Amino acid sequence: MNRVSLLHSARHILAIFSLWVVLAGVVEPSFGLDGGPALPPLPRERVEADWLVHSIDRAAGVFRGGRDDEVVLDNGLVRRTFRLSPNATTVAYDNLMTGASIIRGIKPEAVVVLDGKEYAVGGLVGQEEYAYLLPQWIDSMTSDPSAFQFTGYEVGEIKERFPWKRKRYSADLPWPPRGASLTLHFRGPGEMKGVRVSIHYEVYDGIPLISKWLTIRNGGSKAVRLNSFTSEILAAVEYSAAVEDPQQWQLPDIHVESDYAFHGMTPISANEVVHWVPDPQYASQVNYKRLAPVMLQCKLPRGPDVAIEPGGEFESFRVFELIHDGNERERKGLALRRMYRTIAPWVTENPILMHVRGADPTSVKLAVDQCAEVGFEMVIMTFGSGFNAESDDPAYLAQLKSLADYAHGKGIELGGYSLLASRRISDEHDAINPETGKPGGAIFGNSPCLGSRWSNAYFRKLTNMFVTTGLDLLEHDGSYPGDVCASTKHPGHEGLADSQWQQWRRITDFYKWARERGVYLNVPDWYFLSGSSKTGMGYRETNWSLPRDRQIMLGRQNIFDGTWEKAPSMGWMFVPLVEYHGGGPAATLEPLAEHLDAYEAHLAQNFGSGVQACYRGPRLFDTDQTKAVVAKWVGFYKQYRDILDSDIIHVRRADGRDIDCMMHVNPCLPHKGLAMVFNPLDRVVERTLKLNLYYTGLTRTASIREQEGPAKRYELSRGYEVEVPIRMKPNSVTWFVIEEARGD
Repeated sequence: MNRVSLLHSARHILAIFSLWVVLAGVVEPSFGLDGGPALPPLPRERVEADWLVHSIDRAAGVFRGGRDDEVVLDNGLVRRTFRLSPNATTVAYDNLMTGASIIRGIKPEAVVVLDGKEYAVGGLVGQEEYAYLLPQWIDSMTSDPSAFQFTGYEVGEIKERFPWKRKRYSADLPWPPRGASLTLHFRGPGEMKGVRVSIHYEVYDGIPLISKWLTIRNGGSKAVRLNSFTSEILAAVEYSAAVEDPQQWQLPDIHVESDYAFHGMTPISANEVVHWVPDPQYASQVNYKRLAPVMLQCKLPRGPDVAIEPGGEFESFRVFELIHDGNERERKGLALRRMYRTIAPWVTENPILMHVRGADPTSVKLAVDQCAEVGFEMVIMTFGSGFNAESDDPAYLAQLKSLADYAHGKGIELGGYSLLASRRISDEHDAINPETGKPGGAIFGNSPCLGSRWSNAYFRKLTNMFVTTGLDLLEHDGSYPGDVCASTKHPGHEGLADSQWQQWRRITDFYKWARERGVYLNVPDWYFLSGSSKTGMGYRETNWSLPRDRQIMLGRQNIFDGTWEKAPSMGWMFVPLVEYHGGGPAATLEPLAEHLDAYEAHLAQNFGSGVQACYRGPRLFDTDQTKAVVAKWVGFYKQYRDILDSDIIHVRRADGRDIDCMMHVNPCLPHKGLAMVFNPLDRVVERTLKLNLYYTGLTRTASIREQEGPAKRYELSRGYEVEVPIRMKPNSVTWFVIEEARGD
């Protein structure tokens, strides 16, 4: 058994024997010098390896600190230290990769507003200087008697956020992720003495990532209303200091993301809870107006404004804090993509899919047959196809089941498209604008409220459809975008203040149900942490009505730009086999055999980048020659699937003026890298292609072959670079496979 396995076994045994049970507030944990679980000592050795290239030989864990009243979350890359007396709080948060402190002061672990009154949860008071924090200051700091007070802690392993049924090809990643958890328990003061707040933390193996959320349990005899909460507060070290007010502040170099996200195709645009704000306690900052946004607060835009009944429990959203070790764009992107694969491994599902334009049995069976012949894996009855996800007609559901059975018999998965938001239902069921008291004014104009009776019926029909028919996929357009609703008559929420929270819970509960059944989710919104596998890579829909050559060039740019934050499997592209948004014959691939050069260009750059596209039309091929071209690129993708689904290094962006290149890397595979090179010029190109192989894990030599040709041995420079001579025909594509050189 290797060292990491031994550490995992030890951690599992510790979790079994060190937890104590807290039953409905009757048996309550308590802390003293010997009142908590026995913890191992903090490891002393440093992690020297680059976590983005090598496996880290250090399991995450919860350890005893330098004092009897300290516990530490640590994985060798990041460390969060808690002082437990006189109240529990974070007293150090360290980037072990750089040696830098992440925080400069002590804040409460959370803030809750209950029955209209604000309470700190944990924390210490008395710090006078907030530019930095000296350990000796902490001993003189005191607990705020009006705050929730620490009562005990427990440790354990990470539990899955929800079940994920592995039904199709995906990366071999653990779920739940490996790591360790720590929970701090707090008891309410005064009139809130029956309320318990638990703050949960997880630290993950091999990545500088910590997550956090809270639960509130009402052990009293009457309901308590949770008006609002702030689940994370960090007095972060500033990234830069500005005396004046800059046009754009540079924020602390931490990526913070939550599963409370919507209305966006990037983590930034979908962010709803992560706020960088001024710290009023930081009086010595250089900004003259003291407005530097150096304090992190994670809280809802409004609400939740929910009642917690006696014996009831509330669970918050989760935040994930990824600590960067540098400012280089590619490295930060690689870290972010690793985070998604760690905490949402279903994003590595990447089925080859077709959007069939008709949902009638003849059209669907033709699409299924063609997909099976060329190696596609999934058929989606697309928007405008006639597929009706909201039907509960037994005859229609029986037809869908028959089609699903037919597809499954051919080894093809089948699903369809449903529009949720951006449409009007009725005055009774639509989201009510708080400014007008009427429907309208939603993010997409009109939208049904997910707390309405219509919503209850809609989700009942969706779940019934999947249970009854055996369909495998939902493409859920117009997913809940964050609309609020001022109605007081909808059964799913009380009023405006709780409407966003309750609607978010409604949609994410359904997505989690779908993942438990193995239903694949295409959602043009940032619901990855709640179960979605794919969103749009990022493109303008009307661009698919441009001439074919422009579609191809723009598509390659879109892939290059979209994969800074997304892994290739996380974003879809589009291929308009038939006219889409206009454009006429110049924009259209059909008849496919007559535009095979353009069709193949789409296939090459999509499969070569590991990005699946929505091939939308009635068929995938119209002649044997077309069929052979489609099968060729599907076969190429499946031959190199593991490396093509791996991260992209952005070598040169397409601009039509010279060759462009994207290189996949994965140090854990036999194929360490695969560089896709495109020549968009109408002439032969001879170049020396410079590739940096650092993230392949190769250090001295590499074996590189063009396509299936003979391999050549290359010496890496001190900067991990190789120079590969290339000669490319006009308007062509080639690839280079990078492996470990024999004898190394």
